[in-house]
Amino acid sequence: MKNMKYNLLISGALCFGLGMASCADSFLDVNSKTESTTGTFYKDEQDAYRALIGCYDGWRQTSSAVGIGFYVGAEVMSAECFGGTGNTNDRNYQVIDRFDISQAPSYLNLYETDWVNYYAGVYRCNELISREEQVKWKEENSKRGTYMGECRAIRALLYFDMVRLWGNIPLLETPTSENVPQADPKEVYNLIISDLKYAAENIPADAYPKANSAQNDGHITKYAAEALLARVYLYYTGYYGVEPEGLTKNDALAAVEDVIASGEYSLVPEFKNLWPAASGGVAEIGDMTTLYGTYAGDGNSETVLAMKFTSSQDYNGNNDSNRWQVMVGMRSLNSAPYGKGWGAMTVNPKFVTEFGTGDTRRQASIIDWVAEGMTELKDFNVSYTDQREYTGYTVKKYSPLCFADGTSASKEDGSGDFMTQNHQDYVIMRYADVLLMAAELGSPNAQDYFDQVRKRAYTSDGQLSSNYSKVSATKENIMKERRLEFAFESINYWDVLRQGIDYAANHLAVTDFAVESGGNKDMVNISADRIRATQGLSQIPYNQITLSNGVLKQNPGW
Repeated sequence: MKNMKYNLLISGALCFGLGMASCADSFLDVNSKTESTTGTFYKDEQDAYRALIGCYDGWRQTSSAVGIGFYVGAEVMSAECFGGTGNTNDRNYQVIDRFDISQAPSYLNLYETDWVNYYAGVYRCNELISREEQVKWKEENSKRGTYMGECRAIRALLYFDMVRLWGNIPLLETPTSENVPQADPKEVYNLIISDLKYAAENIPADAYPKANSAQNDGHITKYAAEALLARVYLYYTGYYGVEPEGLTKNDALAAVEDVIASGEYSLVPEFKNLWPAASGGVAEIGDMTTLYGTYAGDGNSETVLAMKFTSSQDYNGNNDSNRWQVMVGMRSLNSAPYGKGWGAMTVNPKFVTEFGTGDTRRQASIIDWVAEGMTELKDFNVSYTDQREYTGYTVKKYSPLCFADGTSASKEDGSGDFMTQNHQDYVIMRYADVLLMAAELGSPNAQDYFDQVRKRAYTSDGQLSSNYSKVSATKENIMKERRLEFAFESINYWDVLRQGIDYAANHLAVTDFAVESGGNKDMVNISADRIRATQGLSQIPYNQITLSNGVLKQNPGW
């Protein structure tokens, strides 16, 4: 941390985008102010807004720069997926999957890029927060509460990711390069809760109405902050076994009940329409209507919060796309509308069997290579013999897209780079999660909320499947529903951890599970003892420990 310094990027080239829309349509498309310095900036609300855009961009950099990425890390560690990737690749993803550095002993800095980018994002937020009193806010119709609420919520999101990944992290509340030791996680959560409460109390309920999502999708709202408070509460109480300071169960329940009562959100009628790859069809270059099919669209009624991307990423420093999505794609195999990628996160067949007959979420969430014809393609063998830990199943929700001829669909005209320019939203919070959290927290309407989510899962073409049967909204059934509802959304791993380390160790452990690597028989073994030894936490980059002159300490088990 001693040498960790960042330049404050106010907004230069911060084209953050609105999904399929152009940069000109983005609420984050502002004029460059890189000629400004912290000494001449922060004069008025417009300056504060530009700095806020820099905070959003700093948050997005955690997914658009080349690192492991929170999404990928959470999925590889989960029971849903194995590490995968190419058969001759290094075994760095197996290190993450097995919680075992012996899989690739030279990988001492797995999350280095992620660590640096997260703290760069925190720095930007701290900079704006520290300058709040310097800004001349308007006397009437001031945006102070909105902008500062969003800034604090972004900082909370950054720290929530970090404290879950690494557990023991430095807590920086001012824009400083000071070399500080790791804080007690309790202190980090105190800041997260304080920041989210500030956002929920200061961002007006009508600041970013859902009816105007085409203009404001991606902004953190009062309701997003409230939903996140409930997520933080449930994780903390589960993982640490006590309530966090400043947030009770009643507070968490009231927060999600307020989201529900707002009337701003509703479930998309059919589950598959939440995901482009599950909704779309085989399309010629430029035919986006066919490609996206019945997709409900970015910022749909169910999206409470999403991280936004565009297809404008390049190799010249523009980091606007989601760099993790290429990892999800089938190994070097296009099968329209599914585009190729690097074959990470092969789906555990045991997890596939958990979906009941008539549950539409299985087909919407998972690409079944046999059922969907991939094994009959002429290029299948090339992919199969190059794939590590092949299981016959791939993540569909975040699969890249391609046109009929295999051209990447990251750009409408077919000129997109399949490696760098994927831009599907990363949905952080869905209304379905709000409903299930409210049910878990003991809402008087728990059964109704639970039933809404389950009935949608068994609905196709407006008809409820005959296989649907009502199930009681018990804690066990709610957790099972969460596993199926939020598969491959970087949620389930944290749900497992918050049920206790022993539960997580037993749930995540794998013994001699047969897969195929390079076309040959292989076995996956994940030791429960490794999860217990690491407490489910990830490796802190050793470079950062060195830069701190040993002030930072490695997590146990690494």
